Amino acid sequence: MDIQLDPAGDDLPLMANTSHILVKHYVLDLDVDFESQVIEGTIVLFLEDGNRFKKQNSSIEEACQSKSNKACKFGMPEPCHVPVTNARTFSSEMEYDDFAICSKGEKDTSDKDGNHDNQEHASGISSSKYCCDTGNHGSEDFLLVLDCCDLSVLKVEEVDVAAVPGMEKFTRSPKLTVVSEELRNQIVRELVTLPANRWREQLDYYARCSQAPGCGELLFDTDTWSLQIRKTGAQTATDFPHAIRIWYKTKPEGRSVTWTSDQSGRPCVYTVGSPVNNRALFPCQEPPVAMSTWQATVRAAASFVVLMSGENSAKPTQLWEGCSSWYYYVTMPMPASTFTIAVGCWTEVKMETCSSADLATERPFSPSEADFRHVGVCSHMEYPCRFQNASATTQEIIPHRVFAPVCLTGACQETLMQLIPPCLSAAHSVLGTHPFSRLDVLIVPANFPSLGMASSFLTSVCQSQNELTCRPFYRASLFKFACPSSPHITFLSQSILTGGSHLCGTRLCHEIAHAWFGLALGARDWTEEWLSEGFASHLEDVFWAAAQQLTPHEAREQQELRACLRWRRLQDEMQSSPEEMQVLRPSKDKTGHTSDSGASVIKHGLNPEKIFMQVHYLKGYFLLRFLAERLGDETYFSFLRKFVHAFHGQLILSQDFLQMLLENIPEEKRLELSVENIYQDWLESSGIPKPLQRERHAGAECGLARQVRAEVTKWIRVNRRPRKRKRREREEVFEKLLPDQLVLLLEHLLEQKTLSPRTLQSLQRTYHLQDQDAEVRHRWCELIVKHKFTKAYKSVERFLQEDQAMGVYLYGELMVSEDARQQQLARRCFERTREQMDRSSAQVVADMLF
Repeated sequence: MDIQLDPAGDDLPLMANTSHILVKHYVLDLDVDFESQVIEGTIVLFLEDGNRFKKQNSSIEEACQSKSNKACKFGMPEPCHVPVTNARTFSSEMEYDDFAICSKGEKDTSDKDGNHDNQEHASGISSSKYCCDTGNHGSEDFLLVLDCCDLSVLKVEEVDVAAVPGMEKFTRSPKLTVVSEELRNQIVRELVTLPANRWREQLDYYARCSQAPGCGELLFDTDTWSLQIRKTGAQTATDFPHAIRIWYKTKPEGRSVTWTSDQSGRPCVYTVGSPVNNRALFPCQEPPVAMSTWQATVRAAASFVVLMSGENSAKPTQLWEGCSSWYYYVTMPMPASTFTIAVGCWTEVKMETCSSADLATERPFSPSEADFRHVGVCSHMEYPCRFQNASATTQEIIPHRVFAPVCLTGACQETLMQLIPPCLSAAHSVLGTHPFSRLDVLIVPANFPSLGMASSFLTSVCQSQNELTCRPFYRASLFKFACPSSPHITFLSQSILTGGSHLCGTRLCHEIAHAWFGLALGARDWTEEWLSEGFASHLEDVFWAAAQQLTPHEAREQQELRACLRWRRLQDEMQSSPEEMQVLRPSKDKTGHTSDSGASVIKHGLNPEKIFMQVHYLKGYFLLRFLAERLGDETYFSFLRKFVHAFHGQLILSQDFLQMLLENIPEEKRLELSVENIYQDWLESSGIPKPLQRERHAGAECGLARQVRAEVTKWIRVNRRPRKRKRREREEVFEKLLPDQLVLLLEHLLEQKTLSPRTLQSLQRTYHLQDQDAEVRHRWCELIVKHKFTKAYKSVERFLQEDQAMGVYLYGELMVSEDARQQQLARRCFERTREQMDRSSAQVVADMLF
């Protein structure tokens, strides 16, 4: 089965031939250059041939349709101009913590513009049958296909792992005699299959092998979405070199990284959760089934801090004056898309009030912990698993650090640092063992691209000057305050730091939930995003209620109010989005299927509308809420803990969750639930699920929502009163509202045709709207723009500068109003911020304004 791509289509290709060969470990050795905005260096891949690989015996005609076929051109080996670091004499007795990865040799100067034949092709690609007649008598060489774009690949070579001292232990013969491809591959096979209790030794040898000399350049070619590598005469994955080194560099415009300045004006770079994931950061296997470990050495100027997905809290090592090296590693196999890096002049924020250890002792031992004290034998591939570590299972609060620009350290101390311990402890009380040993939290720059690659869609909407069409997408999907999940590190927007603890706490709980759902348990097919985002959305409410130590009644009221807000957003989304984009399981019975090589596509993965939508968050959330209410919280969360224990460290599909759920609940609680019914009602149909419609129409409004309705009535009454009131007329007394109640109140008031300046001024004064969190302030800015409340335009300007990604929608509102003063305000704010804005967001706004 070949994957044929439509260059104009919106499906994201996953080109790696993972059915034939798998990357088991990456060793990255990189330099970060802020002057050229390039990350460059080497990546060494340790490979294992797949079980499904079959030797290909195509004829000459099948191999090449014509001699002039440009797709058959490969770069031929040229004299090597890159001095390779010689293998060092390592002692096998060396302690893991003591070894240092030596700095790389001189940079390649032979071809600064790319590889030997680095022509990018926009045409479709067909799995691993990328055929060439290169003088091998018509036989077909095996191709290693990696996901890759926006990279300059300079050279690919085989690594001579047999040259590393001490590698004899990984061979069947006591002494190395004849060094051959088979012997080198045997060494790698033994290395990648070392037992988990030898992980330190394994990382040590990976590092040593990564520094071994090359033993021959490999042929390679690139196109729009992939890097293809082959060795003449290696006709099967078994014959292909199992350790290869790739010399490459990123491009400043690469879609996986953002080069910008932080809030203190210092340069920084960080990876973004773009649709192309990490393939513009390093050549890799993107499909989630390609679970691998990694270690990385990153060099940067000594003034910079390097943060990364890693199990260790790295400290800098000075290499020479003005340059430091940072080293991170991961021993739990993860998809390459979860790798994250950030380099900047960050400051570590310290807790000033009390220590994490003190907070850990304040919370009582949860009675539910009996459910997750003993896991039994894990079902995942072997690695050092925390679920098997007795001390880890009772660790409520894992070690954590917070990094931010120096100008935001005070805000982090006041809000974020106080929330991390109770949120971590709350998550542990619900799900048990933290899957990861530590957590770094980074406050990323103001241009944090929460809108991703949604530019063309938003532009077309706003240029249509149809306010009613534009608004639902803002309500449903604009507020994404964190990047897609990565182990050990979370990026948060500065927008969460203002207006109290509520927004910060809920977003933090959402990201903590991803440690279980999204990372420890990942979706085997990325079209099933609800398995990550639906679970995180549902659990964020549960964790946050536990972190606040609410009573059961208070927790229920808070969660009902948040369900009310999400219901409004889901209704908007269903009315304004294409039906095919509303389906949680668009591939249906073909979910999880790939081509013979393992290549596949992510349906709608490059569609700009998809970035705007939160259907996977919202419908997934409501499905899980529906199941929890049907079963009862105690039954549901008891099952969830069992599910985590059964499937952690593995990739899952919807049926894995649903089948185990139905098998583990009593017959009387199933109430005619079946996997097929849930598929039909919730996962494979567009629109609002019928069970949800029945529930929302039949359910009574919660007390907090009723309170908001009463306040809305008061404000409508105030707005209708004449300017001069009668003396005896009673002043309205307004109740104090929670942040979510304020959001709901302002959304109701946005539905009013007119609100007078006097009403708006009173509204601002009553609730101190300019000091509320970003969700509330955005609705307040909408009211300002809608009613041309000029006295509060400063609030809009502040929002557009400090909450740049969230402000994109407001630019559209300012322009469609056709008010000269508002349009001037929009252009003035854009001129101040355009140089710092995320590229895609800046393009969206520019298209609106000019």
